[in-house]
Amino acid sequence: MILFVKDLTVIDFSYLCKERGPLGESWIVDLEMHGDLNDESMVLDFSLVKKQVKRIIDDVIDHKLAIATKGDAVISEAGEQTNVSFSFGEHQLAVSSPHQAFCLIDTDKINETSVKGFLEQTILPQLPSNVSKIVLKLRPEHTNGFYYHYSHGLKKHDGNCQRIIHGHRSTIEIEENGMRSPRLNKLWCQKWQDIYLVSAEDRINAEELKFVSPIENGVHSAYNASQGYFELSISEAVTDILPVDSTVECIAQHVVQTLKNDNPENSYRVAAYEGVGKGAIAYA
Repeated sequence: MILFVKDLTVIDFSYLCKERGPLGESWIVDLEMHGDLNDESMVLDFSLVKKQVKRIIDDVIDHKLAIATKGDAVISEAGEQTNVSFSFGEHQLAVSSPHQAFCLIDTDKINETSVKGFLEQTILPQLPSNVSKIVLKLRPEHTNGFYYHYSHGLKKHDGNCQRIIHGHRSTIEIEENGMRSPRLNKLWCQKWQDIYLVSAEDRINAEELKFVSPIENGVHSAYNASQGYFELSISEAVTDILPVDSTVECIAQHVVQTLKNDNPENSYRVAAYEGVGKGAIAYA
């Protein structure tokens, strides 16, 4: 017997890509659960499937930085910190975070296949014995519009969004004078494709870094949050420094205010998404 659940959850995370750097992703998770019927004539109660499997996924990879341990990242431990350095293209990054901010996967490359295999191997042993196999499908949201990949960290967040490199695959909807503007949608998605968004107030000087060496021509940021201490040095060319926090609310407001400042005579509506099916709307 096969039990299935479509749209079980969404994984919002970042991973290290050799060509593109820290890449924010949002993957929708579909689940198949193979097994015999239990005493309730079920493979597993749907409410338990949704709670238990989602909890495992949230614990092991959601809002984390996924790293291929057989790839090119250099990983070291320093007390409660995990330190990672990585080169991609002509750029570099160095990050230090509490151990729980990372998902280390025994593979040479992070992609849908390696993450799928890792999750299936992690989830199955934690399910009842009548479940013999699980099959996951990881897929991006289908969209006919433009989208961008961004990574960030939110120091003021009490939950997992505080992790300094996690991210999302997001779209944006911009209206100019009451009309949808594909031109502006494309412009912002190109501007922020594969971007790391830095809040200006989190920037520090290179000599203030405690655990990692500063990247040449880099942007350096650090903060303390409830889960611990986070710091990052990353090539400036792959960042955008925001005068506000990088919450989706502030992102929407930043975009709409930038547009309004450039064209004061026009009116704008911006719907910024944080991954799949959620976001914020701002007007100017």
